[in-house]
Amino acid sequence: MTVTSHRVLWLVLWLALAISPVGLQAALTPEKLYQRVLPSVMSLEVENQKGERFVGSAVLGLADDVALTTWHVVADARFVWASFADGQRVKVIGCIDHDSGRDVALLKLEKKLPHRQAVLCREMQPIASRAYVIGAPKGYDFSISDGLISQIRTVDGFAQYQVSCPISPGNSGSPVLNQRGEVIGLAAWTKADAQNVNFAIPTREFSQLRVSKPPSTWDQLSAAQLTSTTTSIQTRQSARQAVVGEIPAGDYSDFRKRLDESVGEPVTIMVQEKGQTNVYRFTMK
Repeated sequence: MTVTSHRVLWLVLWLALAISPVGLQAALTPEKLYQRVLPSVMSLEVENQKGERFVGSAVLGLADDVALTTWHVVADARFVWASFADGQRVKVIGCIDHDSGRDVALLKLEKKLPHRQAVLCREMQPIASRAYVIGAPKGYDFSISDGLISQIRTVDGFAQYQVSCPISPGNSGSPVLNQRGEVIGLAAWTKADAQNVNFAIPTREFSQLRVSKPPSTWDQLSAAQLTSTTTSIQTRQSARQAVVGEIPAGDYSDFRKRLDESVGEPVTIMVQEKGQTNVYRFTMK
């Protein structure tokens, strides 16, 4: 073989390695992964129609002013603010599109935030691959946890990730990441009476949402939409724990009074008992 042939062969091998998935998509250390993804992660401060406040999470993606989260975090929102790890706080002006059945939503930020978008991966990841979650468990924002994709299960008619990453109330909408720092899903719910049996909505479910739609403000989301959404969410929440943040509670007499005054309106109730948290949403009759 001539010298020229050797050079051509080495060039071909080098190019093959350079453009291979291994070459382009090397796994990151947890430290580098966290630093890379953190600018895109936000904590959501939500005030619902009754004036109650709780915490969720979201991630910037698809556009410089679009956030991905789980729909149940904002289903009955009146005001929403997004806070970032660098201290920046941005108003969320409304919802671009959502699918209550798949529990996914696209939110519109008040302004564009360049150079912060996370990389989305719509391909389903293999079982037993490592996964990371960055969010606000119990309000401790921008916390990272790790685990494995325990299984892929069909729930509510579509495939969802079962993950062993520890998640808690406040993690709803938190990005679930692969070892390359790509968003593969969003933390959504956890199995009641189980340890680290948690579920995430795959990123590919956002493909059905229309990012080009004009956003609906929170005031424009009708009571009819909220009623149908909260009913489906309530049905899904049996034997599940929601992972939205805690809602401050009043005393029992105040609670009964507020229920009596809420006839015909959507209501959200969080029940905490024996270390477990369940969220129920329904319309008072």
